[in-house]
Amino acid sequence: MTATSSATVNIAAASSAWPWPIALGCYPRQGQLSVIEMDGLRSLGLDLLRCGDRDLSSAPWRAIRRLAQPLDDAQSVLHWHPDTRHQRRFARNAAALLLMRCAALSRPYWAWSAQDWAGLIGTGAGELQQSWPGQVGSSARPYLLAYAYLLGGFTAFDRVGRFHRRSLACRVFGKEPVDDAIGQIRDVLAGWGYHRRSERDLTALVCHVLLLNRSPRLEDLSSEVLAGLRGDPAMGQYFPGDMHGVHRAVAALGLVEPPAAPKYGDGPAAITGAPDAWTRWVERWHATSTLAPITRGIYRVVLAKMGRWLAEEHPEITEPSQWTRQTCAAWVAAVDRMAVGDYSQSLNGKRGRAGDPLSPKTKSSYLRMARAFFRDLQEWEWIPRRFDPARVLSTPRSLRALIGPDPRVIADDIWAKLLWAGLNLEAADLPRADGRVHPVEMIRAITLTWLFSGQRSDEIARLRVGCVRWQHDGIPISGDGDQVLARDAVCLLDVPVHKTGAAFTKPVDPLLGKAIEAWQAMRPDQPKMLDPKTGERAEFLFAIRAKRVAKHYINERIIPMLCRKAGVPASDVRGKITSHRARSTIASQLYNAKEPMTLFELQAWLGHASPETTQHYAKITPNTLTRAYQDAGYFERNVRTIEVLLDRDAVAAGQSAAGEPWQHYDLGHGLCSYTFFEQCQHRMACAKCDFYIPKSSSRAQLLEAKANLQRMLVAIPLTDDERAAVDDGQAALGKLLERLADIPTPAGPTPRQLATIPAVELPLLQILSGPPA
Repeated sequence: MTATSSATVNIAAASSAWPWPIALGCYPRQGQLSVIEMDGLRSLGLDLLRCGDRDLSSAPWRAIRRLAQPLDDAQSVLHWHPDTRHQRRFARNAAALLLMRCAALSRPYWAWSAQDWAGLIGTGAGELQQSWPGQVGSSARPYLLAYAYLLGGFTAFDRVGRFHRRSLACRVFGKEPVDDAIGQIRDVLAGWGYHRRSERDLTALVCHVLLLNRSPRLEDLSSEVLAGLRGDPAMGQYFPGDMHGVHRAVAALGLVEPPAAPKYGDGPAAITGAPDAWTRWVERWHATSTLAPITRGIYRVVLAKMGRWLAEEHPEITEPSQWTRQTCAAWVAAVDRMAVGDYSQSLNGKRGRAGDPLSPKTKSSYLRMARAFFRDLQEWEWIPRRFDPARVLSTPRSLRALIGPDPRVIADDIWAKLLWAGLNLEAADLPRADGRVHPVEMIRAITLTWLFSGQRSDEIARLRVGCVRWQHDGIPISGDGDQVLARDAVCLLDVPVHKTGAAFTKPVDPLLGKAIEAWQAMRPDQPKMLDPKTGERAEFLFAIRAKRVAKHYINERIIPMLCRKAGVPASDVRGKITSHRARSTIASQLYNAKEPMTLFELQAWLGHASPETTQHYAKITPNTLTRAYQDAGYFERNVRTIEVLLDRDAVAAGQSAAGEPWQHYDLGHGLCSYTFFEQCQHRMACAKCDFYIPKSSSRAQLLEAKANLQRMLVAIPLTDDERAAVDDGQAALGKLLERLADIPTPAGPTPRQLATIPAVELPLLQILSGPPA
């Protein structure tokens, strides 16, 4: 028999502890039909072959004995349906078809290939019935599968289309052991949150696994067999994504090892276009570095670009030990002028941007990776220390000037709508994953965690069961019951080890705590899963069906769902709304609140290792900055208003051009006609020179009485002494008068020469201290 891709699993399972019901080795299994056997099959024909009353002593039946006896034995070991009489007739029909096929192929079924068996069974009952009309074809297919499985070792089930796998397993193994195996798997998966509506698919998958392993006992499964099934393309075609859960369930029963973490590729692609010596150094560094695997992979790509640049620009340099300060300077210049796609091994995903200049941030990262590479090689003493990577490969100042933190805060109106959508989440809003809907309590907890916790998506995905605690006045309390909020309880969230530091605890809104507790109350028990950051097995809060919610779930499912419900676009002027933008938005709002957090308080709440990082998030909003500027009163502190009377008649008559006074400044006790009043040193303590017009005079009264006068406010900047005179009253004014006693007035004489220092009336102070009512 020729094995197929699916049948290779049977080779690994050949040592099954379950005994095979038929002793295949006791039959004569020559590979060709004799002339006598061919004559016997032709003389009997289909009708006699499927007849229940046989004359086994006749020559034709004696001729095909070695073909008919195994079929009779296979019938005897089948577990029959209660309607045995009809089932036996169907089995005889299948045996007759099988023998007729032997005559057509001139080969006994022992020598059939998988394709020979599949050609007889067909891809459906309709196809078989077209070849063999009547009740023969319509009823024989299930038993053809049973004969093929028992006698021919046929497991190429992907070649025969759809069929009822549980029926085949029950006919071969018996109903009780099959149902027992299905029940064990079903109970474990149901406890993990698998939906009951997928039970039919689960039953078919478990029976498929049992048939391929040639045993109804779960104990006979092995890690190798299950791993082979997970890698079988036929499994992905008929049971996409479900094999992982079955493997986890068998492992939970203590029968096999848990499945390995999903593998998304066969490792990084081989480096091409770079010198072989340089490639060996890069691979050696990649195998030794302790950076995270994803980070190491990114470094490897950039280091490969460096190798291709060397091959093109400096072919004489093939190893890191040959680099000099001049080589480093050339690389810095090359990075500064580099474009997208330059020195790349592949342009996948970059074709639309090929030729565009690299962003300043990308250029800086290229230089940072080169510094790290040479620093490691020097510290590990793999190459001699010929230069300082931190200096010769540093980011140029012109490039650093173009780089700055850019936490993209979401606008207040959009963020308010997203909050409303999250607080009013309903079951109809839930996103579908692989055709299944996660529990609404879990989705609501994830959503509110994103909206209120200010944590990174990776930290949200790695939250542990029991991460919420309650306190009141520093004393731990239970979170059960509505009385908690009435007692002003504080909700504390335990954040796991994260990007920049160790685990820590932070206060969050009680709404978030209640949502998490609601999910924990109904969360099905899940197996412990490996935390890739810490290397420990933990009970993740957001896990269902033995799988942890991926860190990309918020970006791919939660945010689009909230945008649809809130009626807002998924992108704004700052770009696409992502999970990390919520962290920036919350930090900015806390820093600009009516009672804002200090920088160090916000640092602790965000979990930053340095306040410098927090400063990137603590953006002062324009509204806050405007309020602060207005409250500072910069303009009001330096400018006071004074009423000025304009004599438009004097202006119209041309008297102003002749030097006649045309504007008069109201001093309260009189008017000043000096044109450059704002430059007069005596403006706040008038000495009553020739430009002074007492209000008691008829001239001043006439000026105020003119109907065509316009009253305007003139802004006059004040010195510190003048401002103090206005603010501090008569004491400061007296000091000002003493200092100005010998300063000439615009008319020429000093105040001392004008007889006496005049007293300033109180109305002037009132006018100068602010605009008139």
